[in-house]
Amino acid sequence: MNIQFLGATGTVTGSKYLLSAGSAKVLVDCGLFQGYKQLRLRNWERLPLQPSELDAVILTHAHLDHSGYLPLLVKNGFKGKIYCSEATFELCKILLPDSGHLQEEEASYANRHGFSKHSPALPLYSEADAVRSLAFFSPVRFDTDFQVCAGLSAHLHRAGHILGAAIVSLRSAETTITFSGDLGRPNDLIMLPPSLIEKTDYLVLESTYGDRRHDTADPAILLGKTIRDTAARGGVTVIPSFAVGRAQALLYAIHLLKASGDIAAALPIYLNSPMAVNATEIYHKHRQDHRLDYQQCEAMFSTAKIVNSVEESIALNQRQQPMVIIAASGMATGGRVLHHLKAFAPDPRNTILFVGFQAGGTRGAAMIAGADAIKIHGEYVRLRAQVSQIDNMSAHADADEILDWLSHFSKPPKQTFITHGEPAAADALRRRIEEKLHWPCRVPDYLESVELP
Repeated sequence: MNIQFLGATGTVTGSKYLLSAGSAKVLVDCGLFQGYKQLRLRNWERLPLQPSELDAVILTHAHLDHSGYLPLLVKNGFKGKIYCSEATFELCKILLPDSGHLQEEEASYANRHGFSKHSPALPLYSEADAVRSLAFFSPVRFDTDFQVCAGLSAHLHRAGHILGAAIVSLRSAETTITFSGDLGRPNDLIMLPPSLIEKTDYLVLESTYGDRRHDTADPAILLGKTIRDTAARGGVTVIPSFAVGRAQALLYAIHLLKASGDIAAALPIYLNSPMAVNATEIYHKHRQDHRLDYQQCEAMFSTAKIVNSVEESIALNQRQQPMVIIAASGMATGGRVLHHLKAFAPDPRNTILFVGFQAGGTRGAAMIAGADAIKIHGEYVRLRAQVSQIDNMSAHADADEILDWLSHFSKPPKQTFITHGEPAAADALRRRIEEKLHWPCRVPDYLESVELP
């Protein structure tokens, strides 16, 4: 068995792991690079193999940094099956076409306003490409063995994190390798904790928060205070949010805050992401994968007024009254939230609130670092609004939670590969695992290939 790291090395995006076992070739995750330009340019580079050579793809979950390259893989000749959990397939049916649509929209906007260096600006793939890729999906159930290809079987364990997220174990005749995907948290507001794994020969482990602990304060209290303080100034709270996972957690937290009187029941809440609306409906279909019952799901759905049309989205920017706007994307890399940032970032009464990890090179990371202006659609926008972050609303396990998850292994893997983290986070987690658990660990390099004896 051999593994090659085609992404998520030195960064939290672009997850792709090429696993070769005998004549079989399988890609675990197929994500887009995001953040710094030098990373985003990798999305346009050829893979070190022809997509037609792949037997299958297995997804850990639906977020675009794990699934968003699939339309291009299919466009370039992939003919195999894409295995994932049932909920992940439901979410990919929303996320992937939306990704293609946004890319087409942004390319068109750039061409109309002439701010792209390319003439014409082109999308990486289209909405139609994304729709075509959905025909290759083959959803499977959690906790059930399935045959990937000759000589290679797999098993999906629940990872928490978001709906449908999986820990993937792959087995050949003699070797087992497990991919953590993005590990969820043991006490998440909505998601169940990650399944415990007893043993594996090799482990590929995420390290998004590998160098830090989440604040122990109740994130709902921090959320309520931020919204209240902003409203008291007459301002708008703009929350860039991933449409899948964070948007639903925010809606449920705001429902609880309104129910308790911690924020005014009359304060308008807007969910400006049709994709998030569709994703939210999937929570009803897969209640076995999360903590909420039917009534709680309904309460979550009814918390916000849904913004469907572009005209409604534009109209929000003209409103001069306190409100909360939740809009994709979570790191302010694209989507409708950019137009809200252009409208509300220059006003000091407003707050831009981040509730998830911000990868280096993204607008979100720049704003949290104290930038006084951000570039949107080729122009710089003054940033006078307050910028806040509630780190402990993250859906990723922190360093302590990762170590606790690892402590349930009955014996150490032969090798643990630390991926999906910024360099400092990945190395800090490597050091902690070596010192506390005495496991052999390494942080692989981009495109590095390793034999698994």
